[in-house]
Amino acid sequence: MQKIINGIQQIGIGVTDVKAVFNWYRAHLGFDIMVFNDLATANLMTKYTAGNAEQRQAILALNMAGGGGLEIWQFKNREPQPPTNPVQFGDLGINTIKIRSGRIKEIHKTLTDAEATELSEILLDNHFYFKDPWGNQVQVVDEQYKFVKNEGDSGGILGVIIGVSDMDASLYFYNKLLGYDTVVSDSSGVFEELSNGHGNNFRRVLLTRSNRHSGGFGQLYGPSQIELIQALDRVPNTIFKDRLWGDLGFIHLCFDVSGLNFLRDEAKEAGHSFTVDSANSFDMGDAAGRFAYMEDPDGTLIELVETHRVPVFKKLGVFINLKTRNPQKPLPKWMVKLMAVHKVKKDI
Repeated sequence: MQKIINGIQQIGIGVTDVKAVFNWYRAHLGFDIMVFNDLATANLMTKYTAGNAEQRQAILALNMAGGGGLEIWQFKNREPQPPTNPVQFGDLGINTIKIRSGRIKEIHKTLTDAEATELSEILLDNHFYFKDPWGNQVQVVDEQYKFVKNEGDSGGILGVIIGVSDMDASLYFYNKLLGYDTVVSDSSGVFEELSNGHGNNFRRVLLTRSNRHSGGFGQLYGPSQIELIQALDRVPNTIFKDRLWGDLGFIHLCFDVSGLNFLRDEAKEAGHSFTVDSANSFDMGDAAGRFAYMEDPDGTLIELVETHRVPVFKKLGVFINLKTRNPQKPLPKWMVKLMAVHKVKKDI
């Protein structure tokens, strides 16, 4: 068995109102496939929730145009806390999510009409920024990959921007363990889009993967990017310092993988041992699989999910079973398209 990184499965977002966040991303950015809407207790995550097994509600939302999803996550028995300081580029953790769009002018207009806050102009290399109504920063990137053609202007998650303290250490981590081995760009200096008028210096490195081979739902997720940003002239804040996993903001970056045992051994050898491991099948609502967490060099949480079963027609007991399939072979496109039965057409 070898490790296979099938793609970015989802980005976790800690919120105060899971339904409101789902409704907004469904209406404006096409995340209208509700894979699950689950109430449970996060018994295995007590390392990151101050020793308490916290109750939570989580919705996994996908955009069938292609890309990763959003795991919208809400505590049910405590008030989630915001960052101590507003998140700035270069702060340690997930600064921004990247959403792909093959129709960037159209999605820019959609977000203008939706009164998205801090909406930038479309920049020279065809991307722009905005903040959702809860202050989470999003970058929309002109990227043409499509899993299925649809009428929407937005695709799913393309990647993330992560603040780091030591670029070389982070490059090693994301290359060695997650296969982001191709440097698209590497530059240093003052970047107006990052500095917010303060003239800060950064090193920014954009990474992708040369190995596009994937199995399972890999064709749905598509190619992805990780952009690492290091502040060169200030000491960055740690976004989740003195807060819990599940508090407000981007809580983790999740990869769909096969060969989790292989990756566990590789991570341990690289000095990034799993901090959480469900070890055997677990229930994640109507889906099932195995999950683990590890930390990047700055403590940013990386979730790894080995999916075993995904519901298609729950009432009829119809599931996609990946555990018995060749992990190197992508699911047939028609089978993945069955996920469209979970499309939500109105607010929940």
